[in-house]
Amino acid sequence: MEVEKKNEIDQLFWRIALHDDENAFRFLFLDFFSPLCVFAHRYIDDWETCEDVVQDAFFKIWKNRKTLKINTSGRNFMITIVRNGCIDYLRKKDMETAWRQETLFDKIAPGTEELYTATELETMLNTALSHLPENIRFVFEQSRFEGKTYAEIAVEQQMSVKTVEAYMTKALKQLRVELKDFLPLLLLFL
Repeated sequence: MEVEKKNEIDQLFWRIALHDDENAFRFLFLDFFSPLCVFAHRYIDDWETCEDVVQDAFFKIWKNRKTLKINTSGRNFMITIVRNGCIDYLRKKDMETAWRQETLFDKIAPGTEELYTATELETMLNTALSHLPENIRFVFEQSRFEGKTYAEIAVEQQMSVKTVEAYMTKALKQLRVELKDFLPLLLLFL
Protein backbone atom coordinates (compact mmCIF):
# COMPACT_ATOMS: atom_id res chain seq x y z
CA MET A 1 0.00 0.00 0.00
CA GLU A 2 2.85 2.40 0.93
CA VAL A 3 4.62 1.71 -2.39
CA GLU A 4 1.39 2.36 -4.31
CA LYS A 5 0.94 5.73 -2.60
CA LYS A 6 4.58 6.64 -3.32
CA ASN A 7 4.16 5.71 -6.98
CA GLU A 8 0.89 7.66 -7.14
CA ILE A 9 2.60 10.82 -5.81
CA ASP A 10 5.49 10.40 -8.21
CA GLN A 11 3.01 9.95 -11.08
CA LEU A 12 1.31 13.20 -10.08
CA PHE A 13 4.65 15.01 -10.30
CA TRP A 14 5.26 13.51 -13.74
CA ARG A 15 1.84 14.62 -14.95
CA ILE A 16 2.44 18.11 -13.58
CA ALA A 17 5.91 18.40 -15.12
CA LEU A 18 5.26 16.82 -18.52
CA HIS A 19 1.67 17.76 -19.23
CA ASP A 20 1.05 20.89 -17.10
CA ASP A 21 -1.76 18.87 -15.54
CA GLU A 22 -3.69 21.27 -13.31
CA ASN A 23 -5.92 18.49 -11.99
CA ALA A 24 -2.89 16.52 -10.82
CA PHE A 25 -1.55 19.63 -9.13
CA ARG A 26 -4.93 20.32 -7.52
CA PHE A 27 -5.07 16.73 -6.23
CA LEU A 28 -1.52 17.01 -4.86
CA PHE A 29 -2.38 20.32 -3.18
CA LEU A 30 -5.63 19.09 -1.62
CA ASP A 31 -4.07 15.84 -0.45
CA PHE A 32 -0.94 17.35 1.12
CA PHE A 33 -1.71 20.94 2.12
CA SER A 34 -2.96 20.15 5.65
CA PRO A 35 -0.32 17.52 6.50
CA LEU A 36 2.43 19.86 5.31
CA CYS A 37 1.00 22.68 7.47
CA VAL A 38 1.18 20.34 10.47
CA PHE A 39 4.79 19.55 9.52
CA ALA A 40 5.63 23.27 9.20
CA HIS A 41 4.14 23.85 12.65
CA ARG A 42 7.05 21.85 14.10
CA TYR A 43 9.24 24.82 13.14
CA ILE A 44 6.87 27.81 13.27
CA ASP A 45 4.28 28.48 15.97
CA ASP A 46 1.92 30.68 13.94
CA TRP A 47 -0.57 28.65 11.87
CA GLU A 48 -1.15 31.40 9.31
CA THR A 49 2.58 31.61 8.66
CA CYS A 50 2.70 27.81 8.28
CA GLU A 51 -0.06 28.01 5.69
CA ASP A 52 1.83 30.77 3.86
CA VAL A 53 5.03 28.69 3.81
CA VAL A 54 3.17 25.65 2.43
CA GLN A 55 1.37 27.76 -0.18
CA ASP A 56 4.72 29.18 -1.25
CA ALA A 57 6.07 25.64 -1.56
CA PHE A 58 3.21 24.65 -3.87
CA PHE A 59 3.66 27.86 -5.83
CA LYS A 60 7.35 26.97 -6.36
CA ILE A 61 6.39 23.45 -7.46
CA TRP A 62 3.97 24.78 -10.06
CA LYS A 63 6.23 27.63 -11.21
CA ASN A 64 9.28 25.37 -11.59
CA ARG A 65 7.39 22.27 -12.75
CA LYS A 66 9.38 21.98 -15.98
CA THR A 67 12.77 22.05 -14.23
CA LEU A 68 12.08 20.09 -11.05
CA LYS A 69 14.84 17.69 -10.07
CA ILE A 70 13.39 15.14 -7.68
CA ASN A 71 16.16 12.87 -6.45
CA THR A 72 14.05 11.16 -3.79
CA SER A 73 10.34 10.55 -3.62
CA GLY A 74 7.76 13.23 -4.33
CA ARG A 75 6.70 13.12 -0.68
CA ASN A 76 10.27 13.75 0.54
CA PHE A 77 10.66 16.47 -2.05
CA MET A 78 7.62 18.34 -0.71
CA ILE A 79 8.79 17.93 2.89
CA THR A 80 12.22 19.30 1.95
CA ILE A 81 10.71 22.34 0.21
CA VAL A 82 8.49 23.11 3.23
CA ARG A 83 11.33 22.57 5.73
CA ASN A 84 13.59 24.90 3.70
CA GLY A 85 10.75 27.45 3.54
CA CYS A 86 10.41 27.31 7.33
CA ILE A 87 14.15 27.74 7.82
CA ASP A 88 14.20 30.67 5.38
CA TYR A 89 11.28 32.29 7.23
CA LEU A 90 12.99 31.86 10.61
CA ARG A 91 16.29 33.26 9.26
CA LYS A 92 14.48 36.24 7.78
CA LYS A 93 12.62 36.80 11.04
CA ASP A 94 15.90 36.70 13.01
CA MET A 95 17.48 39.17 10.58
CA GLU A 96 14.49 41.51 10.88
CA THR A 97 14.66 41.34 14.67
CA ALA A 98 18.37 42.13 14.63
CA TRP A 99 17.80 44.97 12.18
CA ARG A 100 14.99 46.43 14.31
CA GLN A 101 17.13 46.29 17.42
CA GLU A 102 20.00 47.97 15.58
CA THR A 103 17.67 50.61 14.12
CA LEU A 104 16.10 51.20 17.54
CA PHE A 105 19.55 51.68 19.03
CA ASP A 106 20.44 54.15 16.25
CA LYS A 107 17.26 56.16 16.93
CA ILE A 108 17.71 56.25 20.68
CA ALA A 109 20.58 58.70 20.84
CA PRO A 110 21.79 59.56 17.36
CA GLY A 111 25.11 61.31 17.14
CA THR A 112 25.90 61.22 20.84
CA GLU A 113 28.96 59.72 22.38
CA GLU A 114 27.23 59.00 25.68
CA LEU A 115 26.82 55.47 26.84
CA TYR A 116 24.65 54.76 29.84
CA THR A 117 24.95 51.74 32.05
CA ALA A 118 21.88 49.75 33.00
CA THR A 119 22.14 51.24 36.50
CA GLU A 120 22.18 54.77 35.11
CA LEU A 121 19.16 54.05 32.90
CA GLU A 122 17.35 52.51 35.87
CA THR A 123 18.10 55.62 37.95
CA MET A 124 16.75 57.83 35.15
CA LEU A 125 13.57 55.75 35.01
CA ASN A 126 13.10 55.77 38.79
CA THR A 127 13.51 59.55 38.87
CA ALA A 128 10.94 59.97 36.10
CA LEU A 129 8.57 57.53 37.85
CA SER A 130 8.85 59.52 41.09
CA HIS A 131 7.33 62.52 39.25
CA LEU A 132 4.17 60.55 38.42
CA PRO A 133 1.09 60.67 40.67
CA GLU A 134 1.14 57.67 43.01
CA ASN A 135 -1.87 55.86 41.51
CA ILE A 136 -0.54 56.21 37.95
CA ARG A 137 2.96 55.14 38.99
CA PHE A 138 1.54 52.09 40.81
CA VAL A 139 -0.43 50.98 37.74
CA PHE A 140 2.63 51.45 35.51
CA GLU A 141 4.86 49.45 37.84
CA GLN A 142 2.32 46.64 38.17
CA SER A 143 2.03 46.39 34.40
CA ARG A 144 5.68 46.80 33.39
CA PHE A 145 7.60 45.44 36.37
CA GLU A 146 5.20 42.80 37.71
CA GLY A 147 3.92 41.72 34.29
CA LYS A 148 0.27 41.97 35.28
CA THR A 149 -2.44 42.45 32.70
CA TYR A 150 -4.68 45.48 32.73
CA ALA A 151 -7.58 43.25 33.78
CA GLU A 152 -5.62 41.86 36.75
CA ILE A 153 -4.67 45.36 37.89
CA ALA A 154 -8.26 46.55 37.50
CA VAL A 155 -9.58 43.73 39.69
CA GLU A 156 -6.91 44.22 42.37
CA GLN A 157 -7.36 48.00 42.50
CA GLN A 158 -11.15 47.87 42.10
CA MET A 159 -11.18 50.09 39.03
CA SER A 160 -12.23 49.62 35.43
CA VAL A 161 -9.90 48.37 32.74
CA LYS A 162 -10.47 51.69 30.93
CA THR A 163 -9.11 53.54 33.97
CA VAL A 164 -6.02 51.32 33.99
CA GLU A 165 -5.56 52.02 30.26
CA ALA A 166 -5.93 55.76 30.87
CA TYR A 167 -3.35 55.65 33.67
CA MET A 168 -0.90 53.76 31.47
CA THR A 169 -1.42 56.29 28.66
CA LYS A 170 -0.73 59.18 31.06
CA ALA A 171 2.34 57.43 32.48
CA LEU A 172 3.82 56.71 29.07
CA LYS A 173 3.08 60.22 27.85
CA GLN A 174 4.88 61.83 30.81
CA LEU A 175 7.76 59.35 30.65
CA ARG A 176 8.14 60.04 26.94
CA VAL A 177 8.56 63.73 27.71
CA GLU A 178 10.96 63.24 30.61
CA LEU A 179 13.07 60.46 29.12
CA LYS A 180 12.88 61.57 25.49
CA ASP A 181 15.10 59.27 23.41
CA PHE A 182 15.69 56.72 26.16
CA LEU A 183 12.13 55.50 26.78
CA PRO A 184 12.08 52.91 23.95
CA LEU A 185 15.32 51.41 25.27
CA LEU A 186 14.05 51.39 28.85
CA LEU A 187 10.75 49.75 27.86
CA LEU A 188 12.67 47.18 25.83
CA PHE A 189 14.56 46.10 28.93
CA LEU A 190 11.53 46.09 31.25
